[in-house]
Amino acid sequence: MLDERKTAILRAVVQEYIGTGQPVGSSHIANAPGISVSSATVRNEMAVLEQEGYLVQPHTSAGRVPTDKGYRFFVDHLTPHGRLDEMKVDQVRQFFDGAHGRMEELLARTSHLVAGMTNYASVVLGPSVERAVVRSAQVVGLGPRSALAVVVLASGAVESQSLEFDTEVSESRLLSASANLAKSLVGRPLTGAAVSLSGDDAVDAICSKALTALSSTSSDDPVFLGGVSSMAAAFDAVDVVRQVLHTLEQQYLVVTLVRDILDRGLSVAIGAEHGVEPLASCSVVVAPVVVDGQQMGTIGVLGPTRMDYPQALATVEVVSDRLGRRLGEG
Repeated sequence: MLDERKTAILRAVVQEYIGTGQPVGSSHIANAPGISVSSATVRNEMAVLEQEGYLVQPHTSAGRVPTDKGYRFFVDHLTPHGRLDEMKVDQVRQFFDGAHGRMEELLARTSHLVAGMTNYASVVLGPSVERAVVRSAQVVGLGPRSALAVVVLASGAVESQSLEFDTEVSESRLLSASANLAKSLVGRPLTGAAVSLSGDDAVDAICSKALTALSSTSSDDPVFLGGVSSMAAAFDAVDVVRQVLHTLEQQYLVVTLVRDILDRGLSVAIGAEHGVEPLASCSVVVAPVVVDGQQMGTIGVLGPTRMDYPQALATVEVVSDRLGRRLGEG
């Protein structure tokens, strides 16, 4: 554990480097608030912090910059609980108060909201169809031999599939099929669901056809990225930018990354901690979206390791809370 002086110096270095992106010198830190020692003393302490792996000197004559270990210490021990200013909190409130339409549209717009608030790339994951509980189910007639099977999930997502029949189907049988489908599915996940027999072979055939069609719906987690272009300005090296952008295009990697961070009980993964080598220069901050005690998605931001951690943590916390409430309202 670092003593009080080294802790204060490390905090000052991290905060200064986050703000400027330039190596930090001892004379600058000596004049920082809360540092009441000489430049020579700061220089000696920074040398010790470098030896212990918290700082690194990129060039012999340059100042120092934090390492992943230094950022980790900052996040775990030094980061105050960030709070969004009232203007941003009001921006989030107004966004969700005015949000309408399908869940996919809401998640896509939320990704752009988070990106705009943080100036980092944002990741918004929604619940997969296979895990979401059915809120309502029905079969709606479209014509004498066609219908539409529709389920509304607890996440707010609406899934529908067209049905075609070999013979004409009466409205009364469609109503009976709707009732039986709802009785069988509501309150249960769609995947693995079974429809109870009604005693009417024609109705049972409609229900079976509807369930088969709905079960074929993609089970991939919906994932939406926002502000990806802002990552190009976050790094000086072109090859790093290229690696980061290429990785973000591979959505399955993004989903795996975010899930793994939450599964490990983390809210912040710094640099190489997350295990995705092309993103070794990046940190990820995440928060789960919870509805009625069930995780229904994730809000995250991805930026350079020198990101503003207090603000990123506060942003994902506020947005995930409001999104969870909005999904809970349906």
